[in-house]
Amino acid sequence: MSASPEPASKSTNPRLQALLGHEFFAPHHWKRRLVLWSGAVLVALAAILFAKASTWSYHLFLGILKHGSWIPLVLTPLVFGLLAWATEGRLRAARGSGIPQVIATLHIENADFRARMLALPIAVGKMVLTLIALAAGASVGREGPTVHVSAGLFYSLGRRFGFSDAKAASRFILAGGAAGIAAAFNTPLAGVVFAIEELAGTFEHRFSGLLLTAVIIGGVVSLGIMGNYSYFGEVEASLPLGHAWLAVLLTGVICGLLGGLFARLILLSRRGPLAQIGRLRARWPVWFAAGCGLALALLGTCTHNSIYGTGYDQARAIVQGAASMPDQSFGIAKLLANVVSYWAGIPGGIFSPALAVGAGLGQNIAHFLPGAPAGAVVLLGMSAYLAGVTGSPLTSAVIAMELTDNQDMVIPIMAACLLARAAASLFCPTPVYRDFAERMVRDFEQQAARADQASAEPLPAASETTAYTEPAAPADPPRPSQP
Repeated sequence: MSASPEPASKSTNPRLQALLGHEFFAPHHWKRRLVLWSGAVLVALAAILFAKASTWSYHLFLGILKHGSWIPLVLTPLVFGLLAWATEGRLRAARGSGIPQVIATLHIENADFRARMLALPIAVGKMVLTLIALAAGASVGREGPTVHVSAGLFYSLGRRFGFSDAKAASRFILAGGAAGIAAAFNTPLAGVVFAIEELAGTFEHRFSGLLLTAVIIGGVVSLGIMGNYSYFGEVEASLPLGHAWLAVLLTGVICGLLGGLFARLILLSRRGPLAQIGRLRARWPVWFAAGCGLALALLGTCTHNSIYGTGYDQARAIVQGAASMPDQSFGIAKLLANVVSYWAGIPGGIFSPALAVGAGLGQNIAHFLPGAPAGAVVLLGMSAYLAGVTGSPLTSAVIAMELTDNQDMVIPIMAACLLARAAASLFCPTPVYRDFAERMVRDFEQQAARADQASAEPLPAASETTAYTEPAAPADPPRPSQP
């Protein structure tokens, strides 16, 4: 009696079975891909909306200025004080640029901490409050807040579809931050470099494909809606070999030192002279913010109202060579405006204002280098100052090149950025975003340790428990060091 034939299922092609069984076709992986790609589309749409609304808010402020240059003396302090008051409670994570919050959530895998920093109400509040700040003339940018909002959207979307474990959440946060910076500047390559150099500090090969795909999809959506454009337009500048390369040295050192000084000023150290400013802000946050608003308005009055807003219009005009700022102190004045705006503790970033400061400084340096092309020196100053502020030379170089669609300046820009980072380290050894994030991590760990100790000991008297009113919640960063 002959043996019965093999079942049909076992006679199928083993190579086909092996192919279909590959992890590429696993439903779980495809679910993650679809969620990430959907998040990239949402981030691109949110970034475009935020960009349009930011422009409208600033133009609203310019319209208010036409009714009287004295109005910011009343409006700006009032709005700064209201923003400080509004962010004293549950919206406190909406303060500052948002990039330190994203970095901190990548290092702290506590779900409550991440939810508090990246919740959807925080993302919405970040956008709305930043727009209000711009409508009052604040010298802040939208790019850092866009990173914060994008990371929050990715994180919330991942949790909604079941990707709630710590490692998966970290991947979604990282992809959101990269897509955010790419969408904010329309610079896909800068988004990837920013995620590696600034946010994560490392490169995970297993996740690299999804990260790149998320950035590309966001870029395609932005390209389809906004068209193929460069942030500052196409800039045709080059730096010939020879004496003109002195511009690399000067911009790298001068702009790097000033960038590091700016970073040191906004960090408000817990010790030293700047600590007193931090203590004042911690004790009277609303009044301190109003005082910063008044200082900004006075500075604007002294500089023909050129230091308000993101600085995009001024930076573009300088980079394109279409206009020379009537006040040659624009770069320094804008730097001071950025400092007082950040000291106020209101929502808003430093990317765009830093580019404006760098362009102004580059224009000043170009006056001392008649043998070097002015456009090239301005571009070097812009990228070098950004590298000095952020402590991220590679990201700054890539952003500068993509913003201006210029490849002829690759080597000079990278050299200036590296010099700027070295010079900035004299004032600020740790990059500013990472310094803020490390403070958040330390404060959270200290609060968690105190909570564990309190739960293990007998409860003290009521008068001694005021410091432990919310032991189960992640710690807020102390006000002096809150970005």
